[in-house]
Order: sequence, then C-alpha cells, then structure tokens
Amino acid sequence: MKTVAIQGALGSYYDIAAHQYFQGEEVELICCATFEEVFDQVLHDNKVIALSAIENTIAGSLLHNYELLKQSGLQVVGEHKLRISHCFVCLPDDDWADLTEVNSHPIALMQCREFLNQHPTLKVVEAEDTALSAELISKQQLHGHAAICSQAAAERNGMKILASGIETNKHNFTRFLVVADPWQVDELNRHRSREVNKASLVFSLPHEEGSLSQVLSILSFYHINLTKIQSLPIIGREWEYQFYVDVVFDNVLRYKQSIIAISPLTKELKILGEYEQFQ
Repeated sequence: MKTVAIQGALGSYYDIAAHQYFQGEEVELICCATFEEVFDQVLHDNKVIALSAIENTIAGSLLHNYELLKQSGLQVVGEHKLRISHCFVCLPDDDWADLTEVNSHPIALMQCREFLNQHPTLKVVEAEDTALSAELISKQQLHGHAAICSQAAAERNGMKILASGIETNKHNFTRFLVVADPWQVDELNRHRSREVNKASLVFSLPHEEGSLSQVLSILSFYHINLTKIQSLPIIGREWEYQFYVDVVFDNVLRYKQSIIAISPLTKELKILGEYEQFQ
C-alpha cells in the first residue's frame, strides 16, 4: 500500500492524480490543509509519499512549492499531468433559481471566470479547496450554495451537477510532482518500470553578465533539452536569483557530463530529482 499526502480533501484533483499515478496499487491518502503540512508528513514519516502541484497551464507556477521542495531535502521521484475540468454543483433539492452563492478555491474560480460572469447575481466566495467546498455544502446542507469542483467530488458528496466543463480554457492541465524521502527512492523505483530521462535542478548564479547564457550553452552542447526555467529572488541578496530548471535527455551519460560541466559556473547546484518524464 502507498500512503500519499495531498493538499485537499477526498475527491479533489490531488486525489484523482494520486490514484492515476499509482494506478493498480492500493492507495491511502492523508488529506492536508496546506502544502507545508504535506511536506511535513513525509519529514515525520519517511514511508509517506507527497504529491505536490508545481504548475498549471493557466495559473502558472506555484512558486511557494518550489521553495518548500528545496528546503525539505526530499527528492522528486515522478510527475503526473492531469486535465482539470470543473463542474458547477449544488444540493440535489436546489436548482439555478435557488442559488445565491458559489464557493471554491480561488484558482478554480479564476479558471471559470467567463462562466461566472454569465451569472453575475451569484456571490463568489473563496475557499481552501474545491472538493472541500462541495463536502461542506453537503454536510451542512447549505441550501442556496453552489460549489465548483471535480465530477469525482460531486459524486462523492451526492451533489447535483448543473454544468460541467465550465473552465474558460479547455487546455487546463496541472503538473504534479511525486516527492519522497531520499532513502525511499530506490525502493520506489524498484517496483516501477521507469526510464530516467528528466531531472529537476536548482542553482544560483553570480551576478555577472552572461552567467545564465553560459550554463544554457553548455546544456545545449550536451543535447540537454530545457523544458522549464523559473527564477526566484534570493531573499537578502539583492538582484541575485536562484533558478529552478527542468531538463530532459535521451542519454544519461551526456546528462551526467553536463551536470559536471555546469557545476563550476553555478552556486549551490542541487539535483531535486531524476525521474521519468510524463508522456
């Protein structure tokens, strides 16, 4: 059995992503209120695996989660990409004419802005989680309240689906990282057929002209494909940045050589994880 810590309630998109990633395996979820709590679960019990969202095709990168990952010392062992499709739901006895308020996570509300603009009489209220919004309405029998959540959350809580696929942009995907204690990486990989062809790195650079371009040129020389680069300011060091980089490769040896080559040019280079790219 896999014990997986997620941010959110049962029926959330994290729940769906965890079961898809560990398809065919028994999964026990630890539902957490915050991302900090998700990482703490692994630090307190190294058998626990964490699932952390890292970017969304509409909302962008979750910058705070990059920092949590780096500070935790945990390792990325995999990734999963999930198509996000939102439903507009209410209690079974309610209907459009009864609704006065809609609750959901602020990012979900933002992703459904066009739909919400078509219903200006609804009061929009932010909540900590999509699935939890549906759960609270169901448990407390909050007539007149609607939620924006997944179909799984609606079905789990016995809610009526009034509209589905209400997200403005249908190309709405969230990328999740699967994170574990470094001592558990080999054990996890032993039971999964994986081809390591992707890595997540973090490093800082001296505040000098051309420092980043030198690193990128070396990666290019070794035929390492850069799929993402995210810069974050270093607190207390004005105009200096740390860079979170994802690279993919088809030759592990060339990848290892590229890491050796860029190391003298960087500061505090750290490999956050080496894993199989999600297809």
